[in-house]
Amino acid sequence: MKENLEKRLTKLRAWLKDAECVIVGGGSGLSAAAGLVYSGERFKANFPDFIARYGMTDMYSAGFYPFASEEEKWAYWSRHILVNRWQPPALPLYKTLFELVKDKDYFVLTTNVDAQFYKAGFAAERIFAVQGDYGKFQCAKACHDKLYDNEEAVRRMADEQAGCRIPTALVPKCPVCGGRMEVNIRKDAFFVQDAAWYAASERYDDFYDRACKKKTVLLELGVGYNTPTIIRFPFERMTYQNKDVRLVRMNADYPEAIPENAAKTLSFSEDIASVLSALIS
Repeated sequence: MKENLEKRLTKLRAWLKDAECVIVGGGSGLSAAAGLVYSGERFKANFPDFIARYGMTDMYSAGFYPFASEEEKWAYWSRHILVNRWQPPALPLYKTLFELVKDKDYFVLTTNVDAQFYKAGFAAERIFAVQGDYGKFQCAKACHDKLYDNEEAVRRMADEQAGCRIPTALVPKCPVCGGRMEVNIRKDAFFVQDAAWYAASERYDDFYDRACKKKTVLLELGVGYNTPTIIRFPFERMTYQNKDVRLVRMNADYPEAIPENAAKTLSFSEDIASVLSALIS
């Protein structure tokens, strides 16, 4: 039987106080809990014209829409990037999370591409954003491994679009091969992992090896089964294989521990923002 919330919070406070290392695993549920919801009223408020024209139902599925032209595709994507990457400030939930771990020896492993960890104050050298960044362009065919900041281009596309299209002159082109550009998010075999990506991966591997030998708390936040091999399954394995590693799993739908880790896992199905706020109050 699951302990009541206050007992779990008390235990978690003790775990964090005792921890020598903390690894934060941030999934899409964390950003949703912070307010970056991809459906419902937020979607309707930001994309009424695309809903009317294409019958779109949410931002996630809209990302796979087979647009007939680059002008249409970038009209949608520029607005998507703008409302999820460039417009939002550091959101309160992420700032609360930073306050919780900032004085610890921490590292962030995240599949999120909205840069909220960076905005909230987490040190860039302590973040590994595995799946990319909405704020970067890359060659669609990965003809080279350089990434390009896209804020100026995205804002202009969002400002100048009309009828769910951008002007042809604003369609981004690869500066090397002249072909199409894409957002730097992992969606096909052409995802670009640049030098900074590999450097972050190496820093995380080094931290992971060190954390396995210490009293470590894994804060798994909003990680489901979309890409479980990046955070969820490795965190379970790390907990199982190392006696001083403990797992904290916050997930509205999938908070359960695997049986082998039941004694070393705290599960929270409650709202992530409420739980983290309670921890620092």
